[in-house]
Amino acid sequence: MFDTDALRLLDAVAATGSFTAAAARLNYTQSAVSRRIAALEARAGGPLFDRLARGVRLTPAGQALHHHARVVLNRLARAEEELAGIHGGHRGTLRVGAFATANVALVPGALRAFADRFPDVALTPVEGPSGGLLRRMREGELDVAVVSDYPAGLPYDEDVELTELVEEELLVALPRGHRLAGGAGGAGGEAVDLRELREETWIEAPSPGGTTMLAQACARAGFAPRATLRIAEWTGKFGYVAAGLGVTLVPALAAPAVPAGLVLRSLGEPAPRRTVSTALPRTPLPAARALVRLLAEAAGQ
Repeated sequence: MFDTDALRLLDAVAATGSFTAAAARLNYTQSAVSRRIAALEARAGGPLFDRLARGVRLTPAGQALHHHARVVLNRLARAEEELAGIHGGHRGTLRVGAFATANVALVPGALRAFADRFPDVALTPVEGPSGGLLRRMREGELDVAVVSDYPAGLPYDEDVELTELVEEELLVALPRGHRLAGGAGGAGGEAVDLRELREETWIEAPSPGGTTMLAQACARAGFAPRATLRIAEWTGKFGYVAAGLGVTLVPALAAPAVPAGLVLRSLGEPAPRRTVSTALPRTPLPAARALVRLLAEAAGQ
């Protein structure tokens, strides 16, 4: 195998036509160039240069090896440029994880701003529950993630840097004709006392175990949910609410995705809340840091 220093020396001699000129270009002595070219020729199995009265000239074998050397050296130069771009934050690929409702508006808005500023960075979005995203980050599969402490909190991990992004209120989605809907769409209006919903059927995602945020909120209000329907996807939840089959909690981040047939209301104080955070590996890419700053700006808006 030919080492890259030997290939660079071969290229310099071929370009200058002289051991002496190549030595000056690479800051070698002329004798060092002669020894290294002799060693390269031994490895190549024969002469690479014809020694002339004035200078040297590539042999056919030298021309063949020089062609391949140029290909290798050019690829290495491009690799160096690409790595410099990755570490500088403006090239490469950024793998971005987020839980479902963060992908409604928060993450897409930040990714759009990031793509405008860093068009040479390829973005690879990944959606999943927060616990799974943190596991994938620990395993080196994600460069940055948006996670929440719902429903069971976020575990401490010395290899993951968590930074609080926003404390998010959970709203209640009601069908437009509901007695507490107030006759207007969208979020706003007077807050609803959670105890006024004690007789409602609640729609929430299946829970693999532990207490849900709905159960916690209802417990603080002094009652347990009367009945629940287990629907995993948000489109399904919204459809059930629109049909008058129940009500559901909706994170504020998901409010832009709520269809016109539903009404969002605050639950007053103490409203159920969850904390949304960004997660970075121990040694993050500069591009990941840049995206975190844009996520913070988007959350502030």
